Amino acid sequence: MTTPGNSALRAARQALGYRSQAALADALNDTARTIGLRISISTRTVRRWESDEAPWPHPEHATALEVLFKRPITDLGFTPPWTAEGVPPTKLSSVADSWAPRHFVPAAAVLPTSTAADFMAITVSHRHLYWSVPAVRLHRAVAEHAALGMDLLPRIPVSAKTLLAQAISESELLAGRIEFFDLQKPELAQSSLVMALQAAHEADDALLGSATLAHMAFAPAFSGDSARADEARDRLRAARTFAARGRACAEMMAWLDCVEAEVETRFGDTRRALELIRHAEEMYGEFDRETDPSPVWLDWFSPVRLSGFKGNTLLTAGRGREATETLEQVLADLPDESVKQRTIYLADLAAAAVLQQNPEEACGYLEQALDILGRNWYATAMDRIKAVRQTLRQWDSLPAIRSLDDRLYDWHTTVNSLVG
Repeated sequence: MTTPGNSALRAARQALGYRSQAALADALNDTARTIGLRISISTRTVRRWESDEAPWPHPEHATALEVLFKRPITDLGFTPPWTAEGVPPTKLSSVADSWAPRHFVPAAAVLPTSTAADFMAITVSHRHLYWSVPAVRLHRAVAEHAALGMDLLPRIPVSAKTLLAQAISESELLAGRIEFFDLQKPELAQSSLVMALQAAHEADDALLGSATLAHMAFAPAFSGDSARADEARDRLRAARTFAARGRACAEMMAWLDCVEAEVETRFGDTRRALELIRHAEEMYGEFDRETDPSPVWLDWFSPVRLSGFKGNTLLTAGRGREATETLEQVLADLPDESVKQRTIYLADLAAAAVLQQNPEEACGYLEQALDILGRNWYATAMDRIKAVRQTLRQWDSLPAIRSLDDRLYDWHTTVNSLVG
């Protein structure tokens, strides 16, 4: 009778839709590049992993496996060579049962309550570092930190579980933001956001749940597939329901208006989007940070960012002059450390210049954005820049356009576009 080999890995592979070992090898290599690992996993290696005696993977291979499958490799049929009696150390197993009660931890293994606060301190540091550290570098630390939190959760005293689960949720949310906006890996981001939602549920934190659900609306909105409009809108309805449950402050409600405006803009309803922007401005008029403070993690939104949403919507509506006025004020008010958003707004200003038939001015804005991207890579901004470049084709013979192409397709930018 033949043995099934490593059936756990094979089943996990098939569950993710990878029908062949070669397809899994390709997916693992893509994942490795996403998190900054320079490894090459072959079909032969995957075949060995799915054999009767699966070898313990190399540490970097193990990291890629855990990131792709969102579970520890001990749940993928691998037994660590250092484990006594062949029993793998217990870890969280899957999204479905990550938060199930555990009974395997002996009393001596229970962690001190201070662990939750220590873990949260690192989460807060990652939140701050996001605005200054290259995303590819930070992503690995954030993802591994979140995975560590999931391992710790069953061992933490009940009194500290809420704080730890909140920290895990925020870390997974940050991982998802990096994966979607910085690395352009929407499938990977979806997995992280699901885990963020699971952790928010464990913490019974409706506001973190709302923020996570709103971020889940971006993937269908950015997909370009009009058939996914209802999916995005459903996520936002859920996000608003959770926000009401958590008694969200006016600033968070204004952010949800802006997310919905982004969704409606991408699905072509700029009139509805501008109505939402106006409502967000009214909400800010009622906002009192002293009496109704925002969650500490809501650091990606402000009145300036609201105006940025407005500028983009005006641009999409074809109102180039108004968009230019709005975006110029946004750049004037934007804090110096907001380098990622600055590239977005410069690209939008370039698009507004194209609407007003001013290709030289558009090129000037795009070159400023490329200067920033040379120091702080942001994949979403590069997408905006390339989209504007497509609208400049009628002026290809101009020296300003040729100069822009020299910058747009230099070694640094070209390599980052393909691997970043």
